[in-house]
Amino acid sequence: MSEVRKRPSLTGEVVSDKMDKTVVVKVTRLVRHPVYKKYVKRFKKHKARTGVVSPKMGDIVRISSTRPLSKTVRWQVSEIIRESVLIEE
Repeated sequence: MSEVRKRPSLTGEVVSDKMDKTVVVKVTRLVRHPVYKKYVKRFKKHKARTGVVSPKMGDIVRISSTRPLSKTVRWQVSEIIRESVLIEE
């Protein structure tokens, strides 16, 4: 019987949507400092292919890993968790 493997997924904020089919997602995590024992924020930016969904800048999205789609794209946007609220002046 074969195992069904679940793809790793991350949650982050879309910081750029200027590319054609790709967005940049900033994933933030908390890491405990080894000396001061204080939690500090660390982040990493991942390029993710949009596919069916079309997230905008500021949206909170879930990305899942996929096969290499290009030189830098290794993730795919699976769902939009929360849409950003635009405030117009």
